[in-house]
Amino acid sequence: MDTPTLAVWKLTSCDGCQLTLLNCEDELLPLAGQVRIKHFIEASSAIEPGPYDVSLVEGSITTEEEAERIKDIRAQSKVLIALGACATAGGIQALRNFGDVAEFRSLVYAQPQHIATLATSTAVADHVQVDYELRGCPIDRHQLLEVLSAFLVGRKPDLPDDSVCTECKRRGITCVMVSEGIPCLGPVTHAGCGALCPAYRRGYFGCFGPVRHPNTDALVRQLTACGMSDVDIDRVFRTFTAPAFQGASDDPQKR
Repeated sequence: MDTPTLAVWKLTSCDGCQLTLLNCEDELLPLAGQVRIKHFIEASSAIEPGPYDVSLVEGSITTEEEAERIKDIRAQSKVLIALGACATAGGIQALRNFGDVAEFRSLVYAQPQHIATLATSTAVADHVQVDYELRGCPIDRHQLLEVLSAFLVGRKPDLPDDSVCTECKRRGITCVMVSEGIPCLGPVTHAGCGALCPAYRRGYFGCFGPVRHPNTDALVRQLTACGMSDVDIDRVFRTFTAPAFQGASDDPQKR
């Protein structure tokens, strides 16, 4: 049986999700022994051509070149996995979707005519079929290892499909919004981080994106009761996965 092949790709991103893979340390060496890594520029300059059994893609689509490159990656990959908030929802750079990119370029760059960029930052799934999405900023290492391990043995990965609130309950963490009035997006945010922020008495920022059917209307009312202004509510929903929470971050009159 041929050794499965793996490729890791970077689009517009900070490299944090690729570093999560490199930081797996003890688990990475056994994994490397079971797959042949053919493309992973963050780890090695050695590059082999496709096809690839599995491709991990970090980053959002923000240029015409990336929009074409993701199609080529998809065509060469049997399984394509989107890594992190950028690849699954456009990332922090998707804040551009609410503004005028031409204006940004003219204010930031001395020679804006040399900047080639799209007006929007979009998720990988907006352009090609994605087999699995691992959310977060960055992704959770245990979810990454679960997906890769499942692939190697030919089973479906076991990924969470509930909210951060359920993780708080499992860990015995007192709700920061109920007990202390701290604004938190946990009720509408997809689980996966192990309730990291609430464990340190901080409200959740929504970096894992929305749950399947988020009741953002009810949460907005609760956030208002916690003392948040409309401007602050818009800002907190737009931090990590702006397009995914767009319905909640619209003008207050449209909520």
